Amino acid sequence: MATGVTALDGPQQEPPAHGLGASLPPADARAKTEGTFPYAADLWAEGLLWAAILRSPHPHARIVAIDTSGAAEMPGVRAVITHDDVPGDTAYGRRVVDRPVFAADVVRHHGEAIAAVAADHPDTARMAAAAITVEYEVLDPVTDPEKAFAAEPLHPDGNLIRHIPLSYGDATVTGEVIVEGLYRIGRQDPAPIGAEAGLAVPRPDGGVEIYTASTDPHTDRDLAAACFGLAPEMVKVVVTGVPGATGDREDPGFQIPLGLLALRTGCPVKLAATREESFLGHAHRHPTLLRYRHHADTEGRLVKVEAQILLDAGAYADASSESLAAAVAFACGPYVVPHAFIEGWAVRTNNPPSGHVRGEGAMQVCAAYEGQMDKLAAKIGVDPAELRLRNVLATGDILPTGQTVTCPAPVAELLTAVREYPLPPLPKDTPEAAWLLPGGPEGAGEPGAVRRGVGYALGMVHMLGAEGADEVSTATVKVHDGIATVICAAVETGQGFATLARQIVQETLGIEEVHVASVDTDQPPAGPAAHGRHTWVSGGAVERAAKMVRTQLLQPLAHKFGMSTELLQITDGKITSYDGVLSTTVTEAMDGKELWATAQCRPHPTEPLDASGQGDAFVGMAFCAIRAVVDVDIELGAVRVVEMAVAQDVGRVLNPAQLATRIEAGVTQGIGTALTENLRTNRGVIRRPDLTGYALPTSLDAPDIRIVQLIEERDVVAPFGAKPASAAPVVTSPAAVASAVRAATGRPISRLPIRPQAAVAAP
Repeated sequence: MATGVTALDGPQQEPPAHGLGASLPPADARAKTEGTFPYAADLWAEGLLWAAILRSPHPHARIVAIDTSGAAEMPGVRAVITHDDVPGDTAYGRRVVDRPVFAADVVRHHGEAIAAVAADHPDTARMAAAAITVEYEVLDPVTDPEKAFAAEPLHPDGNLIRHIPLSYGDATVTGEVIVEGLYRIGRQDPAPIGAEAGLAVPRPDGGVEIYTASTDPHTDRDLAAACFGLAPEMVKVVVTGVPGATGDREDPGFQIPLGLLALRTGCPVKLAATREESFLGHAHRHPTLLRYRHHADTEGRLVKVEAQILLDAGAYADASSESLAAAVAFACGPYVVPHAFIEGWAVRTNNPPSGHVRGEGAMQVCAAYEGQMDKLAAKIGVDPAELRLRNVLATGDILPTGQTVTCPAPVAELLTAVREYPLPPLPKDTPEAAWLLPGGPEGAGEPGAVRRGVGYALGMVHMLGAEGADEVSTATVKVHDGIATVICAAVETGQGFATLARQIVQETLGIEEVHVASVDTDQPPAGPAAHGRHTWVSGGAVERAAKMVRTQLLQPLAHKFGMSTELLQITDGKITSYDGVLSTTVTEAMDGKELWATAQCRPHPTEPLDASGQGDAFVGMAFCAIRAVVDVDIELGAVRVVEMAVAQDVGRVLNPAQLATRIEAGVTQGIGTALTENLRTNRGVIRRPDLTGYALPTSLDAPDIRIVQLIEERDVVAPFGAKPASAAPVVTSPAAVASAVRAATGRPISRLPIRPQAAVAAP
């Protein structure tokens, strides 16, 4: 097993010009920076109509009547559809089919779709949607997930989506030192840079093509086809430019009404959601309530962890079962815990729906178990970093699920790296440095009220899907006239798959010019863009296909010279033999032929957690350590993140520049979770669903992010040995910021995002 350490925060070796290990720039970088990249909102078609969706103003209500006549009679309106106009399945869902295309009898959340309109102008469509009259019988919403257990069922499937009672070890064991905590995590929105948009075009054969920023086009096609009452081959999903995705692009609730309108009118129909519609329509991170009790000996070594985890799924199931599995499995963090008893629930409420957002489940529990580690360190009088080092997980240890950690787990090395990294200097108390104060130069605070805090956090995430998910992907590599083409339905969401695919082919075939074909559902499926699966599974399929083409290319030469293909190598477009007898170019060896191969990649199988939360549920894991340095105005509660020092377990660095960008983006997203991002609701109604009411971190909020160490200990079961990069810092950074604010203020900090009143120092 190859092992290495890379520090990106310092002098770097010159990377190769192409292939794996090169900082190859994205092929679409120029178009995106110049504003010429074709996003879904830019699409156009002859005879275009515009769509609008009517959404419920109530979180819970019974629909008494819907009158669409006023909208249908408006000039320019071509179609108005409700639940009565859905020809196929009236509900959909990626994991559980429980979400109606349009609400029929009951509204279960604020913003639920009631009807949709197609008109010849976007303003006409919106006015027509507003003209639809809906008579509601308003019902009391269930917005407290703790009350959902005893409440009347909000859905025919009931309010409980899943319960996992994990039991590991001896329940009678107790520790000499016990700390308890209650933690609350708010509702984070994915807040995509570009709101949802799409174009549906009817086909002469009665089918429809949907052009949209999907991250899982084949599943979207199948769900849409079932609702349209069509065979899957009658529906084609074409992936347009994705303006970033952290899970929000998985919701087909915008695409299905769009296709229905195109089929009804026989015209192309476009939908471009407003920011408010985007907030109302897609899923968010699960708000979570966590109760913890940690038992340890007098040296701080963990003896037992007890926890209760309650996920608010909102109105529909979506990814709640998978999120709960991750939360329960990782509830103790990357620490050795001999005895663990974790109960987890995911319940339906009348709050906005929750779903897949990067690091789901793992982020919420990380904030809680790291809060417990800080409490334990304070109680026994041990340095927080030292306490963590006494308990860290390593390869060969066993998780509370009973699964043995077989992948590299260099948790101690990661924590040591950030702990030993030099701390940033203190700001000078001068007017010129006023912008360095919490709140900025216009803040009302005084320099004398600012306290600096240093905090630590360790996080872990799983790779690929979990609990038996079939993670297969297919790819084709073609070579002709010295140009290679990769055909794979893995969607480029900003994670860098298209760049990685080019690098793999460059590395394997020595061909510098590599194109990655656009994605649609005519290609074999590659699965969703989540949990780093495209780096592993789709990248693995590309590598296998490229190696098959390599064999096709080299076999005639090897036969001619009486040697095996293993004795030939391809470097910089040249084919040479080990003894120097053979030397030719790839182009000459091709001799005008077209070579191609198709291959699949499928990791080893996993299994669902059983009735006691036991099972080998994960393909592998990745780990991260972060040290946060913050300045806090202890009178005003204003927090400024000064520096985030990151050490991460990456397996292998495939593209240094791209990897650094992914880590920095993940850390920044986590800072938003820690300090500003909270989609607030009032009895289930979203308050201010816009980017003024929902505070995203900006470049001014981003601290110095120091990637102090990347440990390259390759996972032998993964193609290239690489691990996913962006989810781990998202999971870890909120807990690190909270830990640093605790150190600065002496306050417990048990809620994210951290409110100013919680950061005012204790008297």
